[in-house]
Amino acid sequence: MANKKIGFVSHFYDKINVAIIELSAALKKGDLVKFKKEDEEFEQTVVSMQLDHKEIEKAKKGDSLGLKVDKPVKVKTELYLVS
Repeated sequence: MANKKIGFVSHFYDKINVAIIELSAALKKGDLVKFKKEDEEFEQTVVSMQLDHKEIEKAKKGDSLGLKVDKPVKVKTELYLVS
């Protein structure tokens, strides 16, 4: 089964390695995700995400959340759920 696009990066805070994600599908801690923009991509497991500055276990479609990332990402980088 192919990877499913679930959102994109709308902002990136480089000092704390947090990407602001606009979600188009649900996401939860423990999910394996892939960040992809042009020929740059990497995968990571979701270990920390926040909504309104509060740690959350899962997020729903339409949420705008902060996601701790392993590597810097650029605005408009697409986020995929790896299946």
